[in-house]
Amino acid sequence: MQRRRHAIPLQQAAQESPSLASLMTRVHASTQRMNVIRSLLPSALRPNVQAGPFDEGCWCLMVQSNAVAAKLRQMVPALLAHLNKCDLGVISIRIKVQNR
Repeated sequence: MQRRRHAIPLQQAAQESPSLASLMTRVHASTQRMNVIRSLLPSALRPNVQAGPFDEGCWCLMVQSNAVAAKLRQMVPALLAHLNKCDLGVISIRIKVQNR
């Protein structure tokens, strides 16, 4: 790898590095899925749900509390149906409560 003396944009660096390119692809896939389901989430829940990693058909949603996780778990079948209707290849949704 050659050392550069000038700054390059993040997008260019990601394209030149296989590991960063893979990470950028996964982030884009997760963000795309979050944008699709955002309108299905109740407005009070939206700020408490963040897109997590998407890997091999399993998508993780990060939430702020156990209460939000419980409500979101009730919504998983509807979210999966909507994502599959949009042909986004989500097999399962995992919900993880973030530690503070």
